[in-house]
Amino acid sequence: MKPGHTGLRHLVHSTRYSFKGLKAAYRYESAFRQELGLCLVLIPLAWWIGEAPVEWLLLVGSCLLVLIVELLNTAVESVVDRIGPERHKLSGRAKDIGSAAVMLALVFAGLTWGLLLWDKFLG
Repeated sequence: MKPGHTGLRHLVHSTRYSFKGLKAAYRYESAFRQELGLCLVLIPLAWWIGEAPVEWLLLVGSCLLVLIVELLNTAVESVVDRIGPERHKLSGRAKDIGSAAVMLALVFAGLTWGLLLWDKFLG
């Protein structure tokens, strides 16, 4: 932390950096835009599907988890790309692992939504 950036001032700066990161992800990452669009559709549906607060939290949380993991994956990819354009097995491995994390978050979200939809309509 920089000297002088404590308390409320630190919170203001951190919030500004966070919004800057969200804006960059939206601008430069099509996967983030697609996932955000899907979340904007699904989250309002969570109020209707979730019959208990825990169900609503699982539905919304699974959407947010996908966005969080996508942001982290994008950060990893950006750092790897910053290091250099040449192919290296560790760079490829880092990008593949980040991609796998996004895939697992999407699987979790799909299972969560699928099971709660099944329970509401067919259970």
